[in-house]
Amino acid sequence: MSNKYTTLLVFVFIFINNTFSQSVKKIQIVNANSIDYDEQNLGKDIKRLKGAVEFKHENALMYCDSAYFNTKINTVKAFSNIHFNQGDSINLYGDYFFYDGNTKLAQVRNNVRLENKSAVLTTDSLNFDRNTNIGYYFDKGIIKDTNNTLTSLRGYYYSNTKDFFAIDSVKLVNKKYTMISDTLKYNTDTKISSFYGPTTITSDTNIIYCENGWYNTNTDISQFNKNAYLKSKNIKISGDSLYYNRNIGLGKAYNKVTITDTSQKIILKGNIGEYTENPQTSFITDSALFMQYDKTDTLFLHGDTLRYRLIKNYIKSDSVIIDSTTNKIKIDTVFYTKIDSFKLLRAYNKVKLYRKDFQAKCDSLIYSFKDSTIEMYKNPIIWSDKNQLTAKYIKLFTKKNHPFKINLKTKSFIISKEDSIRFNQIKGKNMIGYFKTDSLYKVDVKGNGESIYFPKDDSDTSNVELIGVNHIESSSMIIFLKNNKPNKIVFNTKPKGILNPINYVPKEQLILKGFVWLDYIRPKKVSDIFLWDTNTDNNISIVKE
Repeated sequence: MSNKYTTLLVFVFIFINNTFSQSVKKIQIVNANSIDYDEQNLGKDIKRLKGAVEFKHENALMYCDSAYFNTKINTVKAFSNIHFNQGDSINLYGDYFFYDGNTKLAQVRNNVRLENKSAVLTTDSLNFDRNTNIGYYFDKGIIKDTNNTLTSLRGYYYSNTKDFFAIDSVKLVNKKYTMISDTLKYNTDTKISSFYGPTTITSDTNIIYCENGWYNTNTDISQFNKNAYLKSKNIKISGDSLYYNRNIGLGKAYNKVTITDTSQKIILKGNIGEYTENPQTSFITDSALFMQYDKTDTLFLHGDTLRYRLIKNYIKSDSVIIDSTTNKIKIDTVFYTKIDSFKLLRAYNKVKLYRKDFQAKCDSLIYSFKDSTIEMYKNPIIWSDKNQLTAKYIKLFTKKNHPFKINLKTKSFIISKEDSIRFNQIKGKNMIGYFKTDSLYKVDVKGNGESIYFPKDDSDTSNVELIGVNHIESSSMIIFLKNNKPNKIVFNTKPKGILNPINYVPKEQLILKGFVWLDYIRPKKVSDIFLWDTNTDNNISIVKE
């Protein structure tokens, strides 16, 4: 190597060394009751200090009972009643303290306590880097403030931002709940916990799970993401994003939302959902779907908006004892006792239902789980096997999710298709229909009864022929059906009717006034309940005024 490059390298080395020497400040002795040297045992560069020992390094102060100070390498080993102070941001305490003034790295051991204005960390081992103002503990740490106790096997403290990063076996205990997490960041100023791994929050009222999110322990408002869900009693709500306000028991979920009620075997799905804990209510919209399942089939229901809630009925009570087990409440000065409770579903706008044994359509609907009834409003239609049932108002009674009775009120109409041009029809003011094994088998017509049906000659089973067309009027009658078609009629009042040959009646006289066949809008598979043709569905007037 030439002399030119050798001289340059020597110059660079001297420059860096001088620059480093100038940038590193020496530790200063501020106070000690005694200072001595033991060159033979300790070395010529080490001072031994005892009693009210105080050091200063830049803006930091260090206190202890005794210490060894190496003036050459700029280090301090301190013992007993350690107190390290850096302005108003850091106060460190412990039994043993090692500090390197060159690297500005502090090591505190045994009964370690780190304090800031609002929280205290206790551990047995902590390293603190004054260059970055970051502390690291690795022998279990406990962080306490006025509301929370946070424990973990290891973690970091960021003095500049007041953030604790707790890692491994993390547990935060609050008087209202307990958090268990893989990795958690807690800010002692904002009191916000942020999650970066699988996290479970358990309280007396609910359980929350997520893998990313935050919880404000001061306001009890939180946001959860990634596989997030909230479980409260029998209800579970989940979504891509979940907001929760513990103060009012309100949860809001967005995107791929699912609300499950295990007590009723019910699932609600959509993209926007809400759940309140008291009173227990659920709301869902944006591709909303209601499902009720059993061993044999599932009822699917769609509407623009679905509201599902717990209804509680109370009566006045003489008792003045309030106890969670007695189901009593006090309103003003009057006491009430709960007599029953049940779930209620309300569906609004563009409602369609699909189940293998029946389908339906209406504008709005109420489903009461108290008596398993479905009430349908505004142009309601029910399709049951081959029958189409319409009226101004329909109430369907079910047992074990299967229809067993139906009330049709005001301008009731039942139609079944006989062939490509003929339809069996029953019309009346009000009707009550009865089901057996999911098929309509009897209809009571009450008021303005009228029927067109096509009797058959089935004596020859190999060649069943239509006998004619029967048009009957009677204010009150009972119609028995076979294979979903009129088979026998019992008249409660004197009937008026005529049986004509099959080809004798003109085509226009084969339908009753108000007839409309709506098979083209019938949901024939589950996905059809989401289809709604504005130009047809909205303009259908089933019940003509």
